[in-house]
Amino acid sequence: MNRTPRHGQPPKGEGPSAEGNAQLDNLTLARKEGWRRFVEASTRRQPKQLTTKDLRRLGDDALVDYNKQRRIWHANLGPIKTPQLAELHEDLWDIVDSNVQDGDKAKGAIAIDAFPGLGKTTSVLSFAKQFHLREVAEEGEFTEQGHERWPVCRVGLTGNTGMKDFNRAMLEYFAHPGISSGTTAQFAHRALDCMLSCAVKVLIVDDLHFLRWRAKSGVEISNHFKYIANEFPVTLVFIGVGLAERGLFSEGDSYTNAVLAQTGRRTTPLDMRPFTIDTDKGRHEWRQMLLAIEQRLVLAEKHPGMLADDLSDYLFARSTGHIGSLMTLINRGCQRAVRTRAEHLSQDLLDSVKNDAAAETARRELEAAMDARRITSRVTRTRRKAG
Repeated sequence: MNRTPRHGQPPKGEGPSAEGNAQLDNLTLARKEGWRRFVEASTRRQPKQLTTKDLRRLGDDALVDYNKQRRIWHANLGPIKTPQLAELHEDLWDIVDSNVQDGDKAKGAIAIDAFPGLGKTTSVLSFAKQFHLREVAEEGEFTEQGHERWPVCRVGLTGNTGMKDFNRAMLEYFAHPGISSGTTAQFAHRALDCMLSCAVKVLIVDDLHFLRWRAKSGVEISNHFKYIANEFPVTLVFIGVGLAERGLFSEGDSYTNAVLAQTGRRTTPLDMRPFTIDTDKGRHEWRQMLLAIEQRLVLAEKHPGMLADDLSDYLFARSTGHIGSLMTLINRGCQRAVRTRAEHLSQDLLDSVKNDAAAETARRELEAAMDARRITSRVTRTRRKAG
């Protein structure tokens, strides 16, 4: 196999070519060039914290530039190293690093199965970035045969993904020229050749819930996953919602269930829990996360405890403990605070900010319970000093 093509980074101010497939999209993680940019991107620098007086001293152009910096910064606050993320990373390292068996042993797969908005994909990508950097640091950018080393391959499924579509998606990741024609088997051989040649060790399959496991295509792709796990040195990482209910770990006597049951035997399920406030530990974790987010906000009128003290119950009710909903609300709130020159977050301001439908639907019951003082996200004074 020839060395996979390398594309240089565009000069500042220039985006990817508009000439269709003449140049790969360098932003999406569905292609290796986008993955490289994601992995090698330098840590984003937090804009300088200015006071209200400082803002008044800025000239018009300087203020526009500063607000642009803050706009981009607040839209990219994560990932936050929550206890959930740390726990998931520990499990991922255990499983991936233990999958260095010789070729005659099948590799164990991973299925991350949790509700939407809990940071599954974000957490896995954060782990995969660290894994990629470690592998390249230890083994070099090129394999012994001179191919580019790509320790990670990520494929996203759609609502109608079949085995041929899945194989084509892997080929597209590697910018393989043979994606326009071929049979399912030919696509599979080309894709697996890419993975071997480029020393892929982790294959991430995102949005697996789009696949109908009890349908014919589900059995075919399940067999294909087993083939990859058996024959190639990769750890499969599935990400999805309700995978157990959809039959990923099914047991049964029928051919379909028997095939999927074998997948279940080789797959370790992991999850990501939402934040809860029914225990001291849960309330402490919630507070620590709010404090971490608070430190990252760049608002002239922010103050210690703006989130963790003043808005703790409110933010939990608006997000129902789902970090995705929380980060969306805070991001949008910061954008409005800068644009309206409020320069801080308050309940009045956030009341005017819309959030996702699931969070908005669930908030009423939580708000009623908090208003009645049946539940609270606040830690006791003693715990607060300790935290």
